[in-house]
Amino acid sequence: MDFVSPVLEVASLICNCVGDRADHLRRLPQNLISLRAAMEKLNNVYKDVKERVEREENLEKKRTHVVDGWIGRAEAMEKEVNELLDRCDEENQKKCFGTCCPRNCRASYKLAKMVREKMDAVAELQSEGSNFQEVAAPLPSPHVIERPLKEKPVVGLDSPFREVWGLLQHKQVGSIGIYGMGGVGKTTLLKKINNKFLQSSIKAFDIVIWVVVSRPTNLERVQETIRSRLQIPDDRWKGSEDDKATEICRILKTKKFVLLLDDIWEPLDLLRVGIPLLGDGNESKIVFTTRSADVCGGMAAQKSIKVECLEEKEALSLFQAKVGEDTLNSHPDIPKLAEMVAKECKGLPLALIVIARAMASAKTPEEWERNLQKLRLYPKDVAGMENDLFSVLAFSYDSLPDEATKSCFLYCSLFPEDYQIPSERLIQLWIGEGFLDEYDDVQEARNQGGKITQMLKHACLLEVGKRNRKYLKMHDVIRDMALWLACEKGKKKNKFVVKDGVGLISAQEVQKWKDAQRIALWNKTSIEELREPPCFPNTETVIVRMTRFTFPCSLFINMSVIRVLDFSYNKTLELLAPEIGNLATLQYLNLSLTMIKYLPIELKNLKKLRFLILDEMFSLASLPNQMVSSLSSLQLFSMKSLYSRLRVDEIMLLELEQLEHINDISIMLTSIQSIQRLFESHKLRRATTLLQLARCRGVNQVQLVSPSCIKELVLDGCDELEEVKIIHFEKQVVPSKFPNPQCCFNHLLSVDINGCNKLLNLNWLIHAPKLQHLCIDGSKIIEKVIEDERSEGSEIESDLSVFSRLVSLYLDNLPKLESIYEHPLPFPSLRRFTVSGCPRLKKLPFDSSICMSKKLENIKGQQEWWDGLEWNDQTLMHNLTPYFQSL
Repeated sequence: MDFVSPVLEVASLICNCVGDRADHLRRLPQNLISLRAAMEKLNNVYKDVKERVEREENLEKKRTHVVDGWIGRAEAMEKEVNELLDRCDEENQKKCFGTCCPRNCRASYKLAKMVREKMDAVAELQSEGSNFQEVAAPLPSPHVIERPLKEKPVVGLDSPFREVWGLLQHKQVGSIGIYGMGGVGKTTLLKKINNKFLQSSIKAFDIVIWVVVSRPTNLERVQETIRSRLQIPDDRWKGSEDDKATEICRILKTKKFVLLLDDIWEPLDLLRVGIPLLGDGNESKIVFTTRSADVCGGMAAQKSIKVECLEEKEALSLFQAKVGEDTLNSHPDIPKLAEMVAKECKGLPLALIVIARAMASAKTPEEWERNLQKLRLYPKDVAGMENDLFSVLAFSYDSLPDEATKSCFLYCSLFPEDYQIPSERLIQLWIGEGFLDEYDDVQEARNQGGKITQMLKHACLLEVGKRNRKYLKMHDVIRDMALWLACEKGKKKNKFVVKDGVGLISAQEVQKWKDAQRIALWNKTSIEELREPPCFPNTETVIVRMTRFTFPCSLFINMSVIRVLDFSYNKTLELLAPEIGNLATLQYLNLSLTMIKYLPIELKNLKKLRFLILDEMFSLASLPNQMVSSLSSLQLFSMKSLYSRLRVDEIMLLELEQLEHINDISIMLTSIQSIQRLFESHKLRRATTLLQLARCRGVNQVQLVSPSCIKELVLDGCDELEEVKIIHFEKQVVPSKFPNPQCCFNHLLSVDINGCNKLLNLNWLIHAPKLQHLCIDGSKIIEKVIEDERSEGSEIESDLSVFSRLVSLYLDNLPKLESIYEHPLPFPSLRRFTVSGCPRLKKLPFDSSICMSKKLENIKGQQEWWDGLEWNDQTLMHNLTPYFQSL
């Protein structure tokens, strides 16, 4: 029986094997169903993972290697399962006829086993895909991200771009401020700088970070932008603002970075953000843009660069590019009209782009002409001007600190396009309007007005005038925006009425001005005869200058809230209606450069009048008795004129002295008696800010009393004047030609001396430390402007400040002049120096630092005089020669 056991064991194994295979075959139909179901679940998981990956990749992330491998295996699995299912279907078709038994048991068994294995593999793959916590990780940050430029080509920014890019190469310069008016191209310039770093040859910095700051400043948003750029993970981005700043600082200290901050409206505390201090071997850079020069100072920019408007040729090029050749070529007249339209934009890129878009579809000359007229008269009606231009520029207005400053800005829109606004006269108008009423003293209000003009210039809402720095100018597009704002964004068209050179205005048009708050008529504008008295119940301001306007009596009847009347420069105005005395609310009256011969006595009734300006009234013969002293609120009185018939005598000085509130007087005196009367009165002496001494016969010495508030001094035609002396307020004549420094003319800014042929010198100027303008013309015997007779051992502190604030120096027709000052001086503020008719002046008063100030603009004189100058320092000659301009 020994042979039976092995046989039984083999039989048992055969039965088990056959049974296992039979079980696979028996379960195959159900397993196929289960495999299809499992594969469907895997496909759903696959789709979910793919969608998650695509979302993350759209956020500039990269799928992980694990996920990428899983996706590949899932796709391969789908292919394998589909092939397996197809083979099973084929094998199923090969069963014995009339039975469910496979023809090839071995092949069917293999398929059944594979199905079982795939079921497990699919389930495992599905489980793995369902448990992914992270499918993608942030990409390694590029050192710079390109910023798309909205407008191409970029026109007119080459010069500031080269300047900024050059500064970025300097190790000593860490922070750069870029400022300019809205729409001038600051952001475009910053984008050009950012994109320049994309060039593969430029790898000087580890990372360039771009942040739009905007307003109001949101420190958290700034930190989040920097965090995103530095890829700080969530587990390190917790806690307070200071904790986040610390983390930013920790990372940036390890990098050489460029931080580009766009659109800053107020100084940003970079330490609070987390930006490490520059310097001490840190060669990182910070560049920012702003509309305000003050922000450049507040951000401690080492260099500040102003972006100016485009030159005319560049502006036309940009405008033509945006209009398009198709439109420009649609009619021969259109290119010339395009030039005219482009000129109206005065080089402001944003205005050029907005208006070019509006004109791009205009294919006929008539359309261009209509739009040009609209642009000149009603710019807000041009398509895109309100939403795309004025609203953008108005952010600068919105950022002004208070309503007074905003009112001062809007007031500038009353002046014509390209008008050179005298800053002093503008400030007087502001005071007259009541914008600065919080200051009781005129000088305090004037000082505040000066601060406001500086603020508006720094905000790029006003510009320095072309004549000199005493004048202001408003860019035409900014002016259009200001008028739009003043008229409540165009809702009240006639709230500010400004007419310049429009000719005759109809009475019907005048009737529409009944709701006007301010009216300004300029340059050959006139109004036809009015049948009925005009009604201006809401009008606070009427400015009528350089017109052919006839001033009817009825003009003053219905002005119940008028504050300012400015009729200056109307040379056809010969008579002032007595009804002006009815204007009980009037505070400012300017009649300068009119041909009025007599002023009505009714002016006495103007009890609220604070400013009375009667300059250069050549026909005015006299003032009504006690008129000036009756103006009980008068603070400023100006009657200056070198050629007026009317003289300010002792009687008028007495009237001025009686005024309680007077603190600003500008007058011309012609007699020694009136000069003495002025300086004997403490009140008048403290109030006089401009003094003209003209044709003072018999006067060989003028004694100026110190301290004095005089800002401008004119000596004209005083043929016998030999000396100007200073006396202390205690009336003790100072014997020295160099008086005690405490006897100072701290307020004196301007001195003009004309035709004083016996004047020996101007030694007293050494104690005018703030002098900005000096003009000496026609003094035949003066040899030295300041004559130094001090002993070698003497010390005068004034040496350090003499002429240190001088901006302009004019010397003309001084045949004996040999020197300006005994020693060379630095002249750190000098911009303009003009010499004519001074053949003996062989040496210039400058020391070697004159060129270091970088303020000098020109030296003008005859070529023969320049060639004959004697130089102790040849380097100084070479440095100054480029500034010389031959007269």
